[in-house]
Amino acid sequence: MTDSTDFGCSDFGMTRRSILKTAGVATMAGVVTSMFGDVLTSTVYGAENGNVLVVLSLRGGADGLSMVVPHHEPAYYSARPGTAVEKGELLKADSYFGLHPKFAAMLPLWNAKKFAVINSVGLPAPNRSHFEAMEIVEDADPGSSARVGWINRMVGGLAPANDPFEALQLGTALTPTSMFGPAPTLAANNFTDLSLPWADDPRMHGRLVKGLKLQYGKRTDTLGHAAMNAMKVSDRSNVFATAAKKGPANGATYPNGELAAALKNAAAAIKTGSGVKAVAVDFGSWDHHTGLNWNVANQIEQLSLNVAAFFTDLGAHADRVTLVTLSEFGRRLQENGAHGVDHGYGSAVLVAGAGLKNSGYYGTWPGLGIGKQVDGDLAVTTDYRNVIAEILRRRFPAVNTSKVFPGVTYKPVGFMA
Repeated sequence: MTDSTDFGCSDFGMTRRSILKTAGVATMAGVVTSMFGDVLTSTVYGAENGNVLVVLSLRGGADGLSMVVPHHEPAYYSARPGTAVEKGELLKADSYFGLHPKFAAMLPLWNAKKFAVINSVGLPAPNRSHFEAMEIVEDADPGSSARVGWINRMVGGLAPANDPFEALQLGTALTPTSMFGPAPTLAANNFTDLSLPWADDPRMHGRLVKGLKLQYGKRTDTLGHAAMNAMKVSDRSNVFATAAKKGPANGATYPNGELAAALKNAAAAIKTGSGVKAVAVDFGSWDHHTGLNWNVANQIEQLSLNVAAFFTDLGAHADRVTLVTLSEFGRRLQENGAHGVDHGYGSAVLVAGAGLKNSGYYGTWPGLGIGKQVDGDLAVTTDYRNVIAEILRRRFPAVNTSKVFPGVTYKPVGFMA
């Protein structure tokens, strides 16, 4: 969250890093994590060339009513006289909804039936605290005292436990709640930091590896295992580092910025075909208590440009990748005196890439009229866990979603084929 002024947000001033530091450092199963500024990426490794889930977290509470505008609702326009998006500006508008005009870069995905929206998504009960809501979304197991996040539980149903890259963290030793779990993790700033010295010099690198094997290869103690694992990590990291150095493929052009850096590296890892199964990326600064119009337009444009570039970069590998956005909550219907919107409840989830039934607007719309709102907010009609569960059931049938989301009765939304 990067608002320069506090407009009543009790969570103001806390950065993503401080959230993670407060939460503490935990372990995770089968995960690679990379922090580019406030953009966090985490990757799970499993079987080669399988399907991939990309979870793009819109940190700060994204305003779903700006991203996907309910132009059919008079209450939307009366509540936002200075911040509403006019119907004539909307993209792919039907009789009820339309996309914010800054989603223009993602129109090719829409036209290819690879971009869907699920409206009125959120937590089972309102929680307007950034940190508490993030914790609930990422843990996804209310009432449990176990510190195991839903992505960690997903990993447990996918990846074996004998590959050092199953538990790798890049850029920071801090992990989000969704990644907390029982397995150990390796940490480094990027792929090249995990390489042994002289990785680009075959002669010197070969001599070093030979020497390490002679010294540690026959040892059965902890140090011997650590040395052998270090060489395995180095070999694997060189594959990803080499792919990243090649740059984007297929004419893809990313904007500058932290999200671009994260998605470039994610695409490079996926394109190696080395078993990436899940990637989590954080994209912050959605806490728009002031200046909603220009703030949200900039965020949506960056999101759209980067996601479009990511799928272009993937090329044929895009057929294996499904991307879903999550945010801890939506924003209030009524704009405030600073032409912003405060913490709310329901929001919109975006899904892009492989496995969709069709482009379009999904979910049960509750309405914005009197008696339809929840304390002035968009009501939630779809539990966010059912959105993710539908993706997992279609793209990762080996995963038991009842274990990923304990206690949730699965109710398909119908957006996946």
